Amino acid sequence: MKVTHALLGYAMPELTQWNSFYVIVGSSAGALIGLQFVVLTLIAQRPPLRVAEAGAAFATPSVVHFAVVLLLAAVASAPWHAIGFVAVFWGLVGLGGVLYSIIVARRVKMQTVYEPVFEDWLFHLLLPIASYATLAVAAFMVHIYERTALFMVGGATLILLFVGIHNAWDGVTYHVFGNTGEHPGSEPPQ
Repeated sequence: MKVTHALLGYAMPELTQWNSFYVIVGSSAGALIGLQFVVLTLIAQRPPLRVAEAGAAFATPSVVHFAVVLLLAAVASAPWHAIGFVAVFWGLVGLGGVLYSIIVARRVKMQTVYEPVFEDWLFHLLLPIASYATLAVAAFMVHIYERTALFMVGGATLILLFVGIHNAWDGVTYHVFGNTGEHPGSEPPQ
């Protein structure tokens, strides 16, 4: 019983100081999810070949990262009485995110619509894996170094937000400026 109390039952004054941070980050993620849906709806008017293949590799992860940021913000802002339950959540999200990032890397490699460059691998694989791994590590560290773990979670959350912003912007600019949806030999729409 003492172990459970020590791991799950101590007060959380540190986490309550992060409330404004998570309100800002969570609101941003929620707004960007909505904006991503608007943009994808507009782009859907003129889809290029094999768009679903590339969408699973490049567009869907942005929405997933935004949703994770929103979820982390909501959970961190809830009136918990102990940080242990939140830490378990961080660990599960972190491990799940690492697994999801590996699936995304496989999708990026398998798709044939676009040849990824280093920047794509950085923002679609390396930074998300680092962020999710940081969440998992923070879950284990929180009981020893609570303040450090909270900064790790905050940093991971911000990186996921900025990765989502970068990837969403990259996808939009690709569709608007680089990929018109026209096929070789076809006439432009009038």
